Amino acid sequence: MAKTLISLVVAVILVSSALGSSDVPFIVAHKKASLTRLKSGSERVSVSIDIYNQGSTTAYDVTLTDDSWSPDVFDVVSGNTSTSWERLDAGGLLSHAFELESKVEGMFYGAPAVITFRIPTKAALQEAYSTPILPLDILAVRAPEKKFEWAKRLLVKYGSQISVVSIMAIFMFLVASPSKSAGKGSKKKR
Repeated sequence: MAKTLISLVVAVILVSSALGSSDVPFIVAHKKASLTRLKSGSERVSVSIDIYNQGSTTAYDVTLTDDSWSPDVFDVVSGNTSTSWERLDAGGLLSHAFELESKVEGMFYGAPAVITFRIPTKAALQEAYSTPILPLDILAVRAPEKKFEWAKRLLVKYGSQISVVSIMAIFMFLVASPSKSAGKGSKKKR
């Protein structure tokens, strides 16, 4: 999956550098999904798709369609899985979000969203695809986080810095505090 994503990014960079000098829109879309467990025994999926026009001209009749969410598994809670805009200017950004709810347990592999748009110089509709999402493990049994798990993670991550700071603090305390034995020894008996 990681190799596919890396190769997709490299392909986008290569194509964008090739098309960057031409006089056409270049659409890049990023799709994100996150899971939220609900108390009702279901899981909410929040999906957001950002569409960028990295080209030098405006794209017209921009339509976003994300049909990878099966109605047998997901119910649309808010928003729509498809939408359209009149135009996307060069250098512009369009965002779309929707929420789904699922009561079915299992892994879900979502397909990229499809973006269609029109260029004034061409009669045919142009197509672009969003980035795919990582697999979603819906209603998976997750181990509960233990009470001191966050403290262990902080200690592992910052343990060496904590020890250096504490050694320096102890050293400064010893240097700055007056010595009791020096006070008694400095008195002269007459």
